[in-house]
Amino acid sequence: MTFTDVVTAPQSGTWQLGDLTVNRLGFGAMRLTANADGSPSDRDRAVAVLRRAVELGVNHIDTAAFYFSARRSANELINRALAPYPDDLVITTKVGPGRDPSGNWLPLARPEQLRGQVEENLRQLGRDHLDVVNLRQKGLDSITDHVGALAELRDAGLIRHLGVSNVEARHLAQAQALAPVVCVQNSYGLGHHRAAQDDLVRSCGEQGIAFVPFFAIAAAGREAGAHDTDAAVLAVARAHGATPAQVRIAWTLHRGPHVLAIPGTGDPEHLAQNVAAGALRLSEEEMSLLDAAA
Repeated sequence: MTFTDVVTAPQSGTWQLGDLTVNRLGFGAMRLTANADGSPSDRDRAVAVLRRAVELGVNHIDTAAFYFSARRSANELINRALAPYPDDLVITTKVGPGRDPSGNWLPLARPEQLRGQVEENLRQLGRDHLDVVNLRQKGLDSITDHVGALAELRDAGLIRHLGVSNVEARHLAQAQALAPVVCVQNSYGLGHHRAAQDDLVRSCGEQGIAFVPFFAIAAAGREAGAHDTDAAVLAVARAHGATPAQVRIAWTLHRGPHVLAIPGTGDPEHLAQNVAAGALRLSEEEMSLLDAAA
């Protein structure tokens, strides 16, 4: 069987982000802003990819105000392509990191700076509130003050639901002590998951929290695809008439019903392949083979 663009995102199943229902196969917007060589992406093509994603049933898009290149902004592309937004579309963004207008990274935002980052996302997306905001932390022993600031913005109606990103179990517990957490977004994928991450994935499932990996199709430090050399991945891909990237996405979704996938691309063909991966069913033997190889 060959997986093609006739497969739609609802075939991946659904999950609840608080009171919002999303298909488990979503879309990450980071790759819309630039080509692999760093050159600006084609604006019309990026807009077409976003619109095609929605046509294929994608109703969960992950973005951030700091996803931009010299000429493109992911949020503004989303606004141009999809506004007025479909009623069922959930846009998840993240705050904490920031970049100056030249693209240089700034220090992690202080709690009192998070409102400005939330408002920047609102302006770029053209929305009155944000569906889900992830706090992306780096190097913090405690995220209590940051989560507290976002909880206040939630109470003010600027944010609907809160998530956390790049966290350990202790950070998740700190956040939950202040407000409900609907998702955890960490780096995780076949070939570079650690025992600590597996424990967190299981814990999130037990608590009804979505686990949303980024870089889920990365292999050996780079995005997997035509250059994937993992023998187990290639064998499973051949058995299903699928691509290695599709196998990696499917493996991610098979980690639990609460695990979502947000692969990103600026290529319409790759988009269809990524969405189709949500319908790829792996056997227990194939999962064991992939896990053993990893």
